[in-house]
Amino acid sequence: MDENKARFMFVNTNSLWDEIVEQMTKKIGCYSPSMNTLWRTGGFLTNSHSPKKFRSRRKKIVFGQTQPPDCLVVFVSERKSSVILEAHRLQILIVSLVDSDMPIEYYNKITYSIPCNSSVQFVYLFCNLITKTFMLQQKKSGADSAEIETRCVGVFGAHQ
Repeated sequence: MDENKARFMFVNTNSLWDEIVEQMTKKIGCYSPSMNTLWRTGGFLTNSHSPKKFRSRRKKIVFGQTQPPDCLVVFVSERKSSVILEAHRLQILIVSLVDSDMPIEYYNKITYSIPCNSSVQFVYLFCNLITKTFMLQQKKSGADSAEIETRCVGVFGAHQ
């Protein structure tokens, strides 16, 4: 997907992993303090063109592109199933780390599920793989950091 200049959105669901995800986004050129926000507005992807009240909330959480992402990367999805439902409704590819206790109706909506045990070590490994893949593609294509930034739609924390 990165070869096609796809837009990515990262949703972190666990505050223990904030530093790992932040380091990943810094290395791949996606980090911006204004992009690291909490996913508090339900319908953020699906209702983006709805009522004025919602649009004013959206302006407060400006994260670059106004277009929806091409791929949503969710770190352990059972905590924030609304993210999966919204992305599925919009037919956005979903890559998610899934635990064994995830309900089957949400599991079926994930495009690429990665079974894991929700450990810090696994999340570190996963972020490291994403970082290496982005950096390899960046080197192959000769893309500059401004071009990479436009591919990162947002980084959200969905902490409860």
